[in-house]
Amino acid sequence: MRPLPVITGFGGVNAAGRSGGHHGYRRMVIDALPAPLAAATWQDLAALTGQQDRDWLAANSLVRKIGPELFDTEQVPMNRRLRLQPGQGSEQVFVLKNMMLPEVLPAGWQVKPLDDKHSVVTVQGDLEVLLPDTRSVTVRSAGQLPTGFQPDALYASRNHPRGIQMTVYGASDALGVLGIDWEAIRARVPADQVSVYAGSGMSQLDPNGNGGMMTARLMGKKVTSKHCPFGFAEMPADFINAYLLGSLGNTGTSMGACASFLYNLRMGIADIQSGRARVAIVGNSEAPITPEVMEGYAAMGALATDQDLLELDGRTENPDHRRACRPFSTNRGFTIAESAQFIVLMDDALAMEMGATIYGAVSDVFVNADGFKKSISAPGVGNYLTMFKATAAARALIGEKALRERSFVQAHGTGTPQNRVTESHILNETARLFGIEQWVVSAVKSYLGHSIGAAAGDQVVATLGVWAHGIIPGISTIDHVADDVHASHLKIQSNHHAVGEQGIDAAIINAKGFGGNNASACVLAPQVVKTMLAKRHGAAAMKQWQQRNETVSAASAAYDDNMRNGRVALRYLFDHGVLDGDNLQYDAHGVQVPGYEQRISLDIPNAYNDMIDQGE
Repeated sequence: MRPLPVITGFGGVNAAGRSGGHHGYRRMVIDALPAPLAAATWQDLAALTGQQDRDWLAANSLVRKIGPELFDTEQVPMNRRLRLQPGQGSEQVFVLKNMMLPEVLPAGWQVKPLDDKHSVVTVQGDLEVLLPDTRSVTVRSAGQLPTGFQPDALYASRNHPRGIQMTVYGASDALGVLGIDWEAIRARVPADQVSVYAGSGMSQLDPNGNGGMMTARLMGKKVTSKHCPFGFAEMPADFINAYLLGSLGNTGTSMGACASFLYNLRMGIADIQSGRARVAIVGNSEAPITPEVMEGYAAMGALATDQDLLELDGRTENPDHRRACRPFSTNRGFTIAESAQFIVLMDDALAMEMGATIYGAVSDVFVNADGFKKSISAPGVGNYLTMFKATAAARALIGEKALRERSFVQAHGTGTPQNRVTESHILNETARLFGIEQWVVSAVKSYLGHSIGAAAGDQVVATLGVWAHGIIPGISTIDHVADDVHASHLKIQSNHHAVGEQGIDAAIINAKGFGGNNASACVLAPQVVKTMLAKRHGAAAMKQWQQRNETVSAASAAYDDNMRNGRVALRYLFDHGVLDGDNLQYDAHGVQVPGYEQRISLDIPNAYNDMIDQGE
C-alpha cells in the first residue's frame, strides 16, 4: 500500500503573525470570527509584538508601509560617484590617516609623511571619489512581519541572517503545534527516515549573509567568516537538522523561484510515498525586504510603487499601502513580503500509531516547465498542465460531485497586470474543463504580500485554517474584478466565503515561479483523510488513534496557551548531542545511532534483480 503523507503539524510566521494555532489565518478573517477566537488571536499578536492596543496591532500587521525597524525608506544608504576638480591650479591637497591610504596608489597621487599616523596627499588633476549619500525609494509597501517581533531576541542568534532567525522560530512553532515530543518520534523512526527539505528561493541576502559578503568591500567594511556559509540557500534545512532535530536523514532544498515551497513539498511527499522516510519537515523561509532586493524587482517594473497606488486610486497624496496588492483587479505590481512556513508530514501508519492530529494530507504535487519561451519572464503553458493534473488528482480522490461543489483554489494571485490575465485564464479553463460552475478563488497575497519561495507555504497554511474555521478569505483589497480577467467559471470577490468547517473537501494550491517554474498541489481536508484512514486501518484502529490523540491535542493546546501568554521557548539545541564515528555501533547489516532506538538497516534490497545475476 502506498503511504499517505498526512499533515500532522504546521507553524511559521508572516505579516499576519504566528501560523501555529491558525492565528495567522485568523488575522486575515478576524472580522468574521466569533469574539472569543478573535480575542485569542489579538492576544497572540500582542505576545508576539509586545503591544496590547488592538488598533495598533491591526495597523502594524499585514501589508503596510515598511517600518524603520527594517530600513528607512526615505534615507537608504548609498555611495555617489563624484569627480572632484581642483579649484585653483592643478593640484588637490588633503590629509589622510596612514591606515586609510589605498594599498595601490592611484595614478597622479604623491604621498608625504606628516607625522607617525598621517600623510599629506597631493593629487594632480581630477579626483574620483565615492561619497556616502542617501536616497528615497519609490516602493514603500511590503508584507513585513508584525512590528515589534524580534526573532533574534528569542534564542542565541549569533548574528544569524533574518531568514535563519525566522527558520528557527517557524520550525519550532511547527514542532510545538505537533504536540508530540520529538524524542518520542526518534524512538519509533530510524535516524535515516526523517527528511528535511527547506530553503530560500533567493538565499540569505541581508547584511549577515550573502548581502554582507557582496557589499562589504564596496562599503569599506570587511567580509566576516560567517557571511559566506550563512548565505547558502539550503541553510534553513541545515539549521533544522543541526540545531532542532539532530536529523541524519534526507535533506536539502529544491529551488523553483516563487514555487519553491511546493518543490520542497513534492520531495517530502515523494519520500513518504516511496518509504524512504516516515517523517518529513518541509518549508521555506524568505527575508527579501531589503533595499537591494526591492530595487532589483522595481527595476523590472514588477513592484507597485507609491506613485502607482496614487494613480490607481486617483489620489495626489497618501498612497493606500494596505491595498498595495490587488489580485485580479486593476493593479500595477506585486508587493514583496517576508515569511517562514513549515509543515510536518508523517506516513499514515505512523500518524495513527502516535495519535497525531490530522490537519489534512497532500496527495500530489505536480511540476511542469513552460517549454519554449519568448523571454525568460514571459508566461507559458506549464501552469495549465500542473493545474489540470492537480485538479484531476482531486477528482480521482473525492469524486466529480465533491470536486464541483466542495473544492476551492488558492491562487498564486500576485497582483500584477500580467498575472491577473494569464492565471485567471488557467483557473477558468480548469474550472470549465472539470465542470465547476463557480470555483471559489482565494488570493492570500492580498493580505500577506508575495514572500517569494515561501509564498505557497502561506497558501497551504491558510488552507488549513479554512478547514478549521470554515471561512475562505476573500480578496479584501479589491473593489472590482478587472475587465480582462477570465472569470466565467470563477467566483472572485472581496468578501469572505463562509463554507462551514467541513464544507470543503479539497483545495488546489497554485504557484507560478519566474523562469517557468510551475507547481500545483492537491491538498485534502481532515474529514476526507479520516475517512481514508478508517477504510485502510479499520474502526478499531481509528478508536485507538482517537484515544492517543487526546493527549497530543492537549499538548498542542498547552503549547498554544504558552505562546499566547508570552511564555516562548524555541527549540534550539546548539552544541547538543554532537556525534562522531566513535559513537556509532555498526555491523554489515545495520547502524545503531545514539538517541535513536531503531537501527538503520544496511540490508538494501536489490531493486534490479531482473537485470542482475547475483550468483552464489
